[in-house]
Amino acid sequence: MLEQLRPLFPYLKKYRASYLLGTICVFFNNGIWILFPLVIRRAINDLHDAETGGVTAHKLLVYSLLLLAVAGAKGIFQFLTRWIVIGVSREIEFDLRNDLFLHLEGLSYSFYQRTRTGDIMARATNDLNAVRMLLGPAIMYSANTIVFTAGALAFMVSISPRLTLYAFLPLPVVSIVIQYFGRRIHERFERIQAMFSDISARAQENFSGVRVIRAYVQEESEVAGFEKSNREYIARSLQLVRLMGMLWPTLETMLGLAIVLVLWLGGREVLLHRIDVGDFVAFNTYMVQLTWPVIALGWVINIFQRGTASLGRIHQLMQERAEITDESGVATTSSKELTGDIEFRDLNFSYNGVPVLHDINLHIPAGTSLAIVGPTGSGKTTLVNLIPRVYDTAPGAVLIDAKPVRDFALSDLRRNIGFVPQETFLFSETIRENIAFGMQNATDQDVRWAANAANIAADIESFPDQYKTIVGERGITLSGGQKQRTAIARALIRNPRILVLDDALSSVDTQTEDKILNHLRDVMKGRTTIFISHRVSTVRNADRIAVLHRGRIVELGTHEELLALNGYYTDLYNKQLLEEELAEV
Repeated sequence: MLEQLRPLFPYLKKYRASYLLGTICVFFNNGIWILFPLVIRRAINDLHDAETGGVTAHKLLVYSLLLLAVAGAKGIFQFLTRWIVIGVSREIEFDLRNDLFLHLEGLSYSFYQRTRTGDIMARATNDLNAVRMLLGPAIMYSANTIVFTAGALAFMVSISPRLTLYAFLPLPVVSIVIQYFGRRIHERFERIQAMFSDISARAQENFSGVRVIRAYVQEESEVAGFEKSNREYIARSLQLVRLMGMLWPTLETMLGLAIVLVLWLGGREVLLHRIDVGDFVAFNTYMVQLTWPVIALGWVINIFQRGTASLGRIHQLMQERAEITDESGVATTSSKELTGDIEFRDLNFSYNGVPVLHDINLHIPAGTSLAIVGPTGSGKTTLVNLIPRVYDTAPGAVLIDAKPVRDFALSDLRRNIGFVPQETFLFSETIRENIAFGMQNATDQDVRWAANAANIAADIESFPDQYKTIVGERGITLSGGQKQRTAIARALIRNPRILVLDDALSSVDTQTEDKILNHLRDVMKGRTTIFISHRVSTVRNADRIAVLHRGRIVELGTHEELLALNGYYTDLYNKQLLEEELAEV
């Protein structure tokens, strides 16, 4: 059990003072409640005893006030117990959620390629809530049950050891029942949480891909698939409900049998004058008071098994390690020290064991531009992803300013690179916040400059709310070209030494492309610029053009030099000329 809870030890240690205070309140809460049957015993024996005057108004008032005082004091400490222990569970939930988010933010891109977003969301919400229940109600009710049962047992033994033995005869059976049900609850809840992750992932994919679903008229098919998954989730949940439904009645039956046994045998003891009536009533009051702790025990078992199952799933995420991190001893540098001279030296790269790039030797002097063209799957995106260390290759294969990229702190390296990826992503915030993303001190003037440079300013100013326009999830309210230009503006506002545009103009028409490129020519001065494109019109003015084919550089030179080679680049150029001529007809 301790091994299962080990990931929580740092959090429990942080709030040990609060848990200690909560434990003190638990002792007072249950210690006072244990006095309740003793007051009843004293009252019955005193009121029943003729020698002390029997029943009087004064005695009734005294004992009534005593019972009210006990109940009132118990209520105060019960409130304090819940306030402290449940409050601590919320604090730990807060810390654990922050730590989980921080950890997920630091994981490498490859983790998100193999892990579904819905699964991550399920663990960060549903599983985290189950862990909170483990840290709050489960601890509180377990402590209450242990303390009250121990105290009540001591007083029950003092009243009648024989009756106490009869009362606890079902205990071995209860232990077996708890072990049996606990193991099965844990197994079934793990399967339920896995199914919940599947449902969350399916829903997330449907909401994100709603345009594709509607374009292919797959609404009914997706609804049917979701309903099937949902039915399986409900079926598994009902199996757990049936198991839990059997647990509590079983525990109550065991307790009921013990009460019947005590009433039968204890009644005989009273008739034989071996036990006072007050003692017998107090003993039975303890038995009744133990009803809730026994029932709570079943609930705690359920919470504990759910919590440990969920904790295991969260811990599995926390055990993931970033594949790309700062090398030991790497010092941060000033952005002014990075000029942007890039070199690929004898570069070979494989992804999941599949070779992608072969023998790449390429030098891009600082302040120059390089265009990369090639057929789909030739490794263009992979090559530029190695510059900001989205992926890592052999040490010394990628250098900036004659220094291996691994010798830069990741934060410094990426801060100096403006990267516009192939798949444009915008946050569901305003256009201004998307452009100024990562630049907390960006002024409105900076944002407008970047928008103008990316040729998106006119579009933004035509919107009713202009730069305050909410773009919706993933920028759904913008066209493909508008999203790409917004992403370019986001890269430019960083004033990077290296600018990488990965097919960032694919969604704009040729006229808009010319305008953007004209703006970018001024921006590109003094910066190292790399852009990938399938259009010759985009790359023809680059200082050099590299042609990638099957992971190798097969052609390298200026536009005119490559045309003279009469190779792949020439074929691409001729095809696009023909397409333009046909479009004009």
